[in-house]
Amino acid sequence: MANDLTAPIEATRVDPKLLEILVCPLTKSTLEYDSARQELISRAAKLAYPIRDGIPIMLPEEARPLHD
Repeated sequence: MANDLTAPIEATRVDPKLLEILVCPLTKSTLEYDSARQELISRAAKLAYPIRDGIPIMLPEEARPLHD
């Protein structure tokens, strides 16, 4: 059996269907997916919700504030 530790690491992917139904918990607005940073962006709330191990963390206290 091959050692999985030598396999290249891929960016975690989020199910596109999940992205279609998720909204910002504060504003109920749509979210933008930032695959490079693994975040869901709420422009209305000016927050970036993290995605950890493919799971969106939709808690405002876990979100990163966006700065203009």
